Amino acid sequence: MGNMKCIKRSNSIIILVPYPAQGHVTPMLKLASAFLSHGFKSVLVTPDHIHNQIVPKVEQNDKILCMPIPDGLDKDAPRDFFAIEKAMENTMPGHLESLVHQLDHHQDGDQVVCIVADLLASWAIDVANRCGVPSAGFWPAMLATYRLITAIPDMVRTGLISDTGFPKQLGGVCLPNQPMLSSEDLPWLIGTPASRKARFKFWKRTLDRSKTLPWLLVNSFPNEYCTNGEQQLDHHQLVKMNTQAQQPLVFPIGPLSKHTTIKNPSFWEEDTSCLTWLDKQNPNSVIYISFGSWVSPIGEAKVRSLALALEALGKPFLWVLGSSWLGGLPNGYLERVSRQGKVVSWAPQLEVLQHKAVGFYLAHCGWNSTMEAIQCQKPLLCYPVAGDQFVNCAYIVKVWRIGVKLIGFGQKDVEEGLKKVAEDAEMSNRLRKLNERTMGDEANLRAVANLSAFIDDQLKILTLGFSSNGVHDYDL
Repeated sequence: MGNMKCIKRSNSIIILVPYPAQGHVTPMLKLASAFLSHGFKSVLVTPDHIHNQIVPKVEQNDKILCMPIPDGLDKDAPRDFFAIEKAMENTMPGHLESLVHQLDHHQDGDQVVCIVADLLASWAIDVANRCGVPSAGFWPAMLATYRLITAIPDMVRTGLISDTGFPKQLGGVCLPNQPMLSSEDLPWLIGTPASRKARFKFWKRTLDRSKTLPWLLVNSFPNEYCTNGEQQLDHHQLVKMNTQAQQPLVFPIGPLSKHTTIKNPSFWEEDTSCLTWLDKQNPNSVIYISFGSWVSPIGEAKVRSLALALEALGKPFLWVLGSSWLGGLPNGYLERVSRQGKVVSWAPQLEVLQHKAVGFYLAHCGWNSTMEAIQCQKPLLCYPVAGDQFVNCAYIVKVWRIGVKLIGFGQKDVEEGLKKVAEDAEMSNRLRKLNERTMGDEANLRAVANLSAFIDDQLKILTLGFSSNGVHDYDL
């Protein structure tokens, strides 16, 4: 054991690199907080424009160090998927590499012991390898979606999709122990044919890079597919499963929305007047509508259709709708519905969902929103738009049965969806049981144990020595 090294957690820095979007930064900050509670120093690295938005909102006593790097994009340039991808591949790696060297030679003896890279920011894995720093992947969504991405080679081999990602067969995709998914709902099938091809290339590159990872932390819980009565994987079973698997080792440590205390630092100003408005509404009467931070694929026509449907239903509603989409509303709409509903540009979502007046949540099925709905035990009206939302919706509707899927935004569509939820007398009971299974005391202990198992394994590798290609030999 002559090569043993002494690793002090108080001098050990973990750098966390999220994909630069709200739904990725939020869980990564919560992971940073969890590392702090284990005695590490947490450094969150984001592009300048995100850094400037979140730093004033991250409490000083959280002790998370937020550090900016340039993304090379003009201040007012649109930051769509492809602009961000270009920045991540061409501009940000060099700046992160410099930052690693800067932090790793600090006068206080601090040492960068790990870079945790959001898999959608897989460029950071290459930086870690160049710097000789161990890297771990972070998957901010459910494990089932990760398994769908890792199934890409098999889907190509079996002829389900082409080598550019396009469906070659009509019908569904059904992986072991997962619900059926339409082949048209695969996460990269967004936009034009050229856009779909480019997104598929992005995912293949992500998959190739993730194969070098020793570990993968997942913002989800074990046995996503099992129903309420089925047995959970305990920690020892998970370890056994991992010893039989190829890299990376998978550690479900979520949902992080529940297990850490840091407040969500929203990129946008929250309109808290909606909470006062909710105070005046009857219990379980309000339909809360929010499609997260990325509403573009919905389009103005659907915004208008939903607006008219809500007005015709006559039920109270709270709708999160960015200012750029207000043009989709009919003329005079806000004035006509001023007594019935409230439209805000951004809301304190967790506080809204916790409010007793909210009875239904019409959502895009983003993972963070899904977990918050379970946390607050609110039934879902599902309208998935893109990415992992179709997988999440399949679980919500077919597996957990805590919501219904809307086909469209017409009055009849929304009315029938509300009716199905209201008439399902057992839905609230299923929500309660799912909440306990994913966020109760046992679930919390399981998540903490998995994070501790990762930390112990990571420290073991640091002590024994680490190869930059991620290969190591050890027993869990």
